[in-house]
Amino acid sequence: MAGGDGQVSHSLEKQFESFRVQLEESAALREQIRAVVMEIESATRLIQANLLLVHQSRPIPEVIEKAKEKIVDLKQYYGRLAEILEECPGQYYRYHGDWRSETQAVVSQLAFMHWLETGTLLVHTEAEEKLGLNSLEFGLETEDYLTGICFMSNDLPRYVVNRVTAGDYDCPRKVMNFLTDLHAAFRMLNLRNDFLRKKFDSMKYDLRRVEEVYYDVKIRGLISGGDPPGVQAVQGQS
Repeated sequence: MAGGDGQVSHSLEKQFESFRVQLEESAALREQIRAVVMEIESATRLIQANLLLVHQSRPIPEVIEKAKEKIVDLKQYYGRLAEILEECPGQYYRYHGDWRSETQAVVSQLAFMHWLETGTLLVHTEAEEKLGLNSLEFGLETEDYLTGICFMSNDLPRYVVNRVTAGDYDCPRKVMNFLTDLHAAFRMLNLRNDFLRKKFDSMKYDLRRVEEVYYDVKIRGLISGGDPPGVQAVQGQS
């Protein structure tokens, strides 16, 4: 029996020594990842600080040009993350949570910049390209992209109010058309992620706030014309 106990004890020792090595290696890897993620957070905060200036009626090209300077840094940081993960093949999803929320914030800022420039949605492949991501090796997760787009929609009601205050009475119509189309597109998805579902639900309220500004401007006679296409459909779904 004693020999058997000793054999079991040796087996346990060997197993837990292996666990110790794995945990230490994982902790060291997470420290490397966290160092890069902190750089991503810092760059994102600077982009956000620059984009806040659009709410103060600063020239949009000037604001965007300043914010774009940090996109180069973001691309570099994501490249470093990809290099770190090359050391542990097949472990992407084990560590993905370490940069998930930061990536969602990045997508939100990139999408807002893109909308300010073009009035259109930043599509998934464009977001990956801006960050230098490769969907086959280190890509932008679909749910992270969708959540970031929902975050971006949260910025639009404030933007509309400030633009109207500055005398841009056509802005509510443009934003309402955009959010109406975006909301309709999201409704095509069968969302089972509770967090993403909640963020999508918040988009409905963003749209409603923009609609209120639009109708207020319209009632005051500051714009003319009928309701943009699709508005009544969204109202019926709310």
